[in-house]
Amino acid sequence: MEEFYLRTRDLSVGYGKKPLVEHVDLRVRRGEILTLIGPNGAGKTTVLRGIIRQLDALCGAVYLDGRAMADMTEGEIARRLSVLMTQRVRPELMTCADVAAAGRYPYTGRLGVLSQKDWDKVYEALELVHARDLAREDFTRLSDGQRQRVLLARALCQEPEVLVLDEPTSFLDIRHKLELLAILKDLARERRLAVVLSLHELDLAQKVSDLVACVHNGAIERFGPPEEIFTEEHIAQLYGAARGSYIPDFGCLELERPAGEPQVFVIGGAGRGIPVYRRLQRRGVPFAAGVLQENDLDFPVASALGVEVVSEIPFQPIGRAAFDRAAALIRICPKVLCPLDVFGPLNEKNRELAELARTEGRLSYDF
Repeated sequence: MEEFYLRTRDLSVGYGKKPLVEHVDLRVRRGEILTLIGPNGAGKTTVLRGIIRQLDALCGAVYLDGRAMADMTEGEIARRLSVLMTQRVRPELMTCADVAAAGRYPYTGRLGVLSQKDWDKVYEALELVHARDLAREDFTRLSDGQRQRVLLARALCQEPEVLVLDEPTSFLDIRHKLELLAILKDLARERRLAVVLSLHELDLAQKVSDLVACVHNGAIERFGPPEEIFTEEHIAQLYGAARGSYIPDFGCLELERPAGEPQVFVIGGAGRGIPVYRRLQRRGVPFAAGVLQENDLDFPVASALGVEVVSEIPFQPIGRAAFDRAAALIRICPKVLCPLDVFGPLNEKNRELAELARTEGRLSYDF
């Protein structure tokens, strides 16, 4: 397997002589995306600044292709590693091509004169980030999403093997977040870049990352593939989330469940109950739900938001015990909601529960 292209060993970084994050051991290969997550103030930016040498290492080292970066010249580093940090850049009287061209200066002579080859690289980079049509536009007149793509083009003009980005999606709307991360994924896969970035959006971090590092309590608390990192328990612990929950199956957050005895019973399944559960939560109405197979789309959200969920094991017809418990809840809930209009062989008993609710005068279609 290919060796790690960028790695840190026992790296400690901070300000002055005070370390903020210690014993940082990270590693990423070319073609992989490593994402740092963690609460505000945990030190994600500090770690990135230590990697790119904006902060001196208090101990430990950063290695680039097996060489200690401390032994490399600025020019050598600039031709291998490029950076896109969070600060907003507002260059005056510069076109987007001019801004992107700043990334070519590690390759120019002392006078900084760009050759035709350099300009070809500039337009190639703009093309890669889908910003070729912006080349002659005034950079200051662009939207945040457009600016971020041009700044990414500037970083790519360095022809790096490692790309480091600090919260690159912070100022972007959902369209531009998705576009930027799709570009980064393409660059990692097709150009074999090693990408290291920090993100606040857990759902996107879970989907785009090959490796995830959790920065917390002045250290890298966990490091590994997203399947190991994004669990409900660990995300709650990492962010100190006492209210609400994280659903790793969907990569989404849910608010806390309403307190109290259930006032509504929801006969759901196949994803049809999810909007009902969320509407009841918004209205502060405690509810129970069932009968749901434990691999049903509804099950994770119902479990997060419902007071009680009556369930059955996957791929099995609803059994007598689950049916009886659901029927008991239906008899004590003033209202029963059933968003289903089709019942299959495995949930035939849910049709019977709906008939029971109708007989009891509790069935309602007012969601």
